[in-house]
Amino acid sequence: MEIIQVVGFGLIATVLILILKEQKPMFAFLIAVATGILIFLMLIGKIGSVVAMLERLARSSGMDMIYFKTVLKIIGIAYIAEFGAQIVRDAGQESIASKIEMTGKVLIMVLALPIISIIIETILKLMPA
Repeated sequence: MEIIQVVGFGLIATVLILILKEQKPMFAFLIAVATGILIFLMLIGKIGSVVAMLERLARSSGMDMIYFKTVLKIIGIAYIAEFGAQIVRDAGQESIASKIEMTGKVLIMVLALPIISIIIETILKLMPA
């Protein structure tokens, strides 16, 4: 039950943060960042399993791997942008967090353009003239 470990670790970190927040706010922030990174590292194995399974499915379906890799990049950008924005929000910098999220969205749009154009071309080929 990994979720119990993650929740327990998060609760312990939260108690430490609440204790340190008044005396040493910088240490409290560092504990919050370290906790987020450690929880993410705990998930790396699970993420790898999901990616491997999706890759097997993509290969068996005959899908062009460039599209699969693009979708993985898009998912990675979304998670990294969200993680970074949450850390910045924890530091009280809402405006910077918003900029990180906006940058993630723009990068996702840029990566998605080739896929979107192929979908549109396919739809246009299927439509009667």
